[in-house]
Amino acid sequence: MDALSGAGPRRARGRPGARSSGVRAPAAPWARFSAWLECVCVVTFDLELGQALELVYPSDFRLTDKEKSSICYLSFPDSHSGCLGDTQFSFRIRQCGGQRSPWHDDRHYDTGAPVSLQREPAHYFGYVYFRQVKDSSVKRGYFQKSLVLVSRLPFVRLFQALLSLIAPEYFDKLAPCLEAVCNEIDQWPAPMPGQTLNLPVMGVILQVRIPSRVDKPESSAPKQCGHENLLPAPVVLSSVHELDLFRCFQPVLAHVQTLWELMLLGEPLVVLAPSPAMSSEMVLALTRCLHPLKFCCDYRPYFTIHDSEFREFTTRTQAPPNVVLGVTNPFFIKMLQHWPHILRVGEPRMSGDLPKQVKLKKPSRLKTLDTKPGLYTAYTAHLHRDKALLKRLLKGLQKKRPSDMQTALLRRHLLELTQSFIIPLEHYMTSLMPLQKSIMPWKVGVETPPQIRPFRQDDFLCSLEHAGPQLTCILKGDWLGLYRRFFKSPHFDGWYRQRHKEMVQKLEALHLEAICEAVRGLRGKQNIEAWMKDKSEVEIVDLVLKLREKLVWAQGHQLPVKEATLQRAQLYIETIIGSLPKDLQAVLCPP
Repeated sequence: MDALSGAGPRRARGRPGARSSGVRAPAAPWARFSAWLECVCVVTFDLELGQALELVYPSDFRLTDKEKSSICYLSFPDSHSGCLGDTQFSFRIRQCGGQRSPWHDDRHYDTGAPVSLQREPAHYFGYVYFRQVKDSSVKRGYFQKSLVLVSRLPFVRLFQALLSLIAPEYFDKLAPCLEAVCNEIDQWPAPMPGQTLNLPVMGVILQVRIPSRVDKPESSAPKQCGHENLLPAPVVLSSVHELDLFRCFQPVLAHVQTLWELMLLGEPLVVLAPSPAMSSEMVLALTRCLHPLKFCCDYRPYFTIHDSEFREFTTRTQAPPNVVLGVTNPFFIKMLQHWPHILRVGEPRMSGDLPKQVKLKKPSRLKTLDTKPGLYTAYTAHLHRDKALLKRLLKGLQKKRPSDMQTALLRRHLLELTQSFIIPLEHYMTSLMPLQKSIMPWKVGVETPPQIRPFRQDDFLCSLEHAGPQLTCILKGDWLGLYRRFFKSPHFDGWYRQRHKEMVQKLEALHLEAICEAVRGLRGKQNIEAWMKDKSEVEIVDLVLKLREKLVWAQGHQLPVKEATLQRAQLYIETIIGSLPKDLQAVLCPP
């Protein structure tokens, strides 16, 4: 079949000499497909080669050799997992070979999406459906194959649902089925924050709502509307990305606040689980428990000794990196004994009572192979444990409260905890913004609005006495100590950079609006000429060029400026140019 190919070298379609490291050739009709997925891979087990990449679809998507190797090894559970039947899990790998420009425009999605759900610029997610069943027709007696969706979007719930539809069918019908599915995905609308989308695939309609950064916490589920016009009735996914937090955290509920602190501070953590499904879900749940704060550290939901970063993460010649690693091979206990925090979870036990909770243990208690479940750390939590939450969750188990209600309780607790921590930072950051009355169009120069004042940690800590987290959170503890450690973490740096960028954009927007307001007093050629009287031609040309540059920047960065404001600024530029001598007009407006 022409459209499907193996993973061997192949020339990309398109103009001769096109760079093969690009995503797809310009002529390739996969813009809508690539708004959701980078590619689909099939990994099989070869007796001579081990894991091997059987095919990549679309056929002209380019993966480096290192990326191919990582996908092959991470798409199969290691021998310690013993996964029979069907299992789903996910991984995350570093993109190799430099940035690749996609054929779709990411900016509109990323501008409207919450920061935690924006596309990954330098990593790929791999969503895996692995099947291992007895098959006497195969030499080793087992059929072993994985279907992998590779994407930059962290939509684990959506892609797991998609895999559960297409993978069983693919394993039966193989390539023709996969080609048809990819062509269907290529007809999907692009992910639009704030919109409910209907995504048809294999006779089923998946209905999802893409979260928006202006959403309230309760507005993530699709609205139940418009079903009467859809045949068949859609399968409604309550979320594209949220996990069942209660199920993921069941064995560690007693320590969920300690784990929240470790995530907040960007501490290195190893999660050793019995299977890739458990390790990947636990790692993803840990990284999501900081919502709405973006998780700014590296994380690997499933990691093996064959990974290209294995040496980088296990070296003892430098401090452990700020990474959360999900592993299943007990060998990592020996290799990562120098890491400060190791969480070992056992097999899940679903019953009417709370599963046995892992215990806090000193790192010195670590053994290499027979390490018992536990959180091995010398870390002492800054905040006191919320015993009331644990009681409510336990009571819910005893009353057989649905898991989604338990998850809602837990998610609300973590959200309020994160918000209580972040709100004082937000308030202090807002106080660093220049007063609006100081934003004057001609005071400093058209290109430079007033500057944001620097963030002073001591000033912020002093402000906590009257505007601290105690206003919104009942938990007691050493909040000051937690903030001091937070200032040294990648998450403070990531949060500050994002907020500073947003504030600069807001200032630029306000400055542009101030310029346009000033323009209102200069309407008409006579007023313009009166204003230009004491200005040299060099000053006027400089003004026009800088104002043009500001307009282009505002549109390119999608600043929060009204369209009418941009139109007024453009009209102002045209009016000024029209008042200049003909020779200068020709320079500023070449034919």
